[in-house]
Amino acid sequence: MQPAHYRFGGGSTGTFINPLVAVALVIAVLLILFLPRNKVIVPVLLAIFLIPKGQELLLAGAHFNGYRIVVVAGLARWFMMRRTSPLPGGFTSIDRLVTVLSISVCVVFSLRWMEAQAVIKALGDLLDALGGYFVFRFLIRDRQDMTLAIQVMAILAIVIGAEMINEQRTRQNLFGELGGTLPIPEVRDGKVRSLGPFRHAICAGAYGATLVPMLVWLWSERKSRWMIPPAVAGAGAMALTSHSSSNLGALAAGVFALCLWPFRKRMRFFRYGIVAILVALEIVMKGPVWSILEHINLTGASESFHRYQLIDTFIRHFGDWWLVGTGDNGSWGWEMADTSNQYVTYGISGGLLAFSLFIALIARCFGRLGATRARVQGIFREEWVRWCLGSALFAYVIVYFGIDLFDQLEFAWLALVAMIAMTVSGRVPSRAMKPKRPNVAELRETVCQ
Repeated sequence: MQPAHYRFGGGSTGTFINPLVAVALVIAVLLILFLPRNKVIVPVLLAIFLIPKGQELLLAGAHFNGYRIVVVAGLARWFMMRRTSPLPGGFTSIDRLVTVLSISVCVVFSLRWMEAQAVIKALGDLLDALGGYFVFRFLIRDRQDMTLAIQVMAILAIVIGAEMINEQRTRQNLFGELGGTLPIPEVRDGKVRSLGPFRHAICAGAYGATLVPMLVWLWSERKSRWMIPPAVAGAGAMALTSHSSSNLGALAAGVFALCLWPFRKRMRFFRYGIVAILVALEIVMKGPVWSILEHINLTGASESFHRYQLIDTFIRHFGDWWLVGTGDNGSWGWEMADTSNQYVTYGISGGLLAFSLFIALIARCFGRLGATRARVQGIFREEWVRWCLGSALFAYVIVYFGIDLFDQLEFAWLALVAMIAMTVSGRVPSRAMKPKRPNVAELRETVCQ
């Protein structure tokens, strides 16, 4: 049962913010408003990921946690510069999908509950998703901006990874001393599940697991190479110390996708092969093909059966959620209220419309990355950045089978989608645009004349 001092959606009935966090937020907001535009991404990312979500300010019944305040400041900066800083590449198909997805979830959720507090919560979630995305789209305008953003995320991986290793030793979460997250990490089957500034260990580990492909790209760009080895170590430590099969699977998926680089021109065969394998498994297996999840336990303490049951129950109760989602999924079975699956979460919160739009967003990102990679074929630098972004996207596709977005991890996802939108929307060099090799005979004739 929800505690009496909590409001709809789990929000506190009062302000809870540490004085140190309050000072940090004030500094971050001032930097966001007055730093040069190409440096603003630094305080945005540092404030979002280092301030626990539970640090929040209550204003007129609305909850403003740390990252929501940062998003509002970022939107204010964009508004101040709207005439000189339009979105790079214009309003793309990826932007439209993110917009429609976010708005549809907000509208459907509000219509289902028909309560004032539900509408406030839905609007807050809309601010996080849509506002956060367009803050990143405004700030990440070119390859240099993307490089700086990944450098900051690499530094975060080093700091948070070191703290999560410390949690394994001391069983104390230093970020928990600020409040807003657990001061003592969860212990499952004798294993400490480190969480750092995140609300859950899986979210913390997912941040590190999905970051690795982008770190590999940063190494190939020769930008601040000194930080890449410790950043990869920090990201790996985040995935390992969270003790989650979902995170280890995402880490392996990202690395596997990077290793497919030599076969980039033949990915159609891999896609058809995956479909053929899934069809064959559906035919020969006693259970449905998604029951494979029940047998994946990479840590020895995973709730793999729950992951399988969640998808199976979600499909069998299609009639309960397809129109406007549902708030009764807890009655579907044991622990079905714990929707540790992003695909399921979109279904029960926004119905079939939101579920379909989320799948369409992922497909569109993959499609645009593949199409533009073919356009720049032969230009290693352009092909490689798209491949690394696609590998990170694939890591998210895998991790979403074991987690839903409910804390800072949402902004790591939004930052990745914004990077993809920027990369595939701008003018890119192609082989046809390369200057032709001059004809020696024509050049000699021109000189003689």
